[in-house]
Amino acid sequence: MSHTHKCGKKQQRFWSRREFLMQSGGGIAGLALASMLDRDGVFAAEPGMSGPGFGGAQCSAQMPGPFAAKPPHFAPRATNVISLFMSGGPSQVDTFDYKPALTKYAGQSMEDLIGEKFAVRQGMPGPLMPSPFEFKQHGESGMWVSELFPHLAKHVDEMAFIKSLYGTSNDHIQSTYEMQTGQIRMGFPSVGCWVTYGLGSENSSLPAFVVMNDYRGGPLGGPTDWGSGFMPASYQGTLFRASGDPIVDLETPAGMTADQQRARLEVLAKLNQMDMEKYPGNSELAARISSYELAYRMQGCAPEAIDTSKESAATKQLYGLDKAITEPFGRQCLMARRLVERGVRFVQLFMGGVGVQNTDTWDAHSNLVENHTLHAAESDLPIAGLLTDLKSRGLLDTTLIIWHGEFGRMPISQRGVGRDHNPGTQTAWMAGAGIQGGQAIGASDQFGYKALEQPVSVHDMHATILHLLGLDHEKLTYRYSGRDYRLSDISGKPIPQIIA
Repeated sequence: MSHTHKCGKKQQRFWSRREFLMQSGGGIAGLALASMLDRDGVFAAEPGMSGPGFGGAQCSAQMPGPFAAKPPHFAPRATNVISLFMSGGPSQVDTFDYKPALTKYAGQSMEDLIGEKFAVRQGMPGPLMPSPFEFKQHGESGMWVSELFPHLAKHVDEMAFIKSLYGTSNDHIQSTYEMQTGQIRMGFPSVGCWVTYGLGSENSSLPAFVVMNDYRGGPLGGPTDWGSGFMPASYQGTLFRASGDPIVDLETPAGMTADQQRARLEVLAKLNQMDMEKYPGNSELAARISSYELAYRMQGCAPEAIDTSKESAATKQLYGLDKAITEPFGRQCLMARRLVERGVRFVQLFMGGVGVQNTDTWDAHSNLVENHTLHAAESDLPIAGLLTDLKSRGLLDTTLIIWHGEFGRMPISQRGVGRDHNPGTQTAWMAGAGIQGGQAIGASDQFGYKALEQPVSVHDMHATILHLLGLDHEKLTYRYSGRDYRLSDISGKPIPQIIA
């Protein structure tokens, strides 16, 4: 209990023992917290900025705090990444992995032919099913491409196809976690977080890691797919909306002047600082403060960065913005180009979202032809336009493009006209970053069931991404719970043909 003694007209208040311990302990905790945040650069001030981290930043200025640019381990081949994730799992044998054996042995039991029993996820397995789509060879390299991708077929000499990428789960959520974080369990940092942690940002007024979901909904697994896991929350991806204003509440409130807004943010910063002293080690709060600072700076630059209206009619047509079927994903691909052009390190696009119908993702259990025809038509032209645009602007040499899903699909039929999940192999491709195109890396078996030649694990793929960015996957570690974690866990080697 506190006591108040009157001495004449003055009142003197004495702390109770509990209050004294709480106040002194809070002060010590505050000092410890300030030390930790200072170590991480949260309180680092940017030259020329006024107030506690607000205002005065230029769009091209160096990012302060935890996003300050950091030197790579060695000379990078790429400075930016655009990851194109096909949610639901596109079928490798119907897109880029031509398997004539499926036609030769059509209608026969694969179990009898390979002498192996296998598990299917949703039952009703059928015999080997040939692809309903025609394959042709394209480019000087003669790469086989399905008729689903007439526009991407023109770029095969710029693309390196990884035909033996495999995972460990046939569940959508776990497989998406694995492809995004390296682990099938939730709670681990995503690839974009590791890249931001390792390299920081090139632009003080835009996030280092941006995520865009499909207009029909986000991927299975939700925000965990771009979360920071056990890292500070500051490194998680910043979600841009697929429709309407990509960034919610970015505009200055109506009737508020710049000075009023700055004053309000400074008061908010002080209140948050008081809360951090009371609850030290709360990375979510530190991330919130950092996000407020970034949001203030974004007001001057982000609207321009994501405004596609000023692009030429020819550029819009290149991405398919003039067609209803290609406009949604085409706009996102164009925004991705504008973002990397302005220094955003990692842009993650999810194509296919969890909506109200089965056809909303590439998950073709019941009607392969309808499903893959739709999603290929939505994405083929925009991705081809992205490659063309990046190349014409001299950005393809320094931007890594990745295309893949969470797993592939079975070479047998399901429900007569679909295909089930298959983590045993899928086909991914990479382009840009000085990668030699027109090559096939690894191979699946004759039916496209399992990775056979040069199997490429998810850890191998992640190690390759980091290597192209100038980061040694064995040296990029984060200390947590007494252990040094890394994106590639305890394995993984960069794919030699990609980094050559």
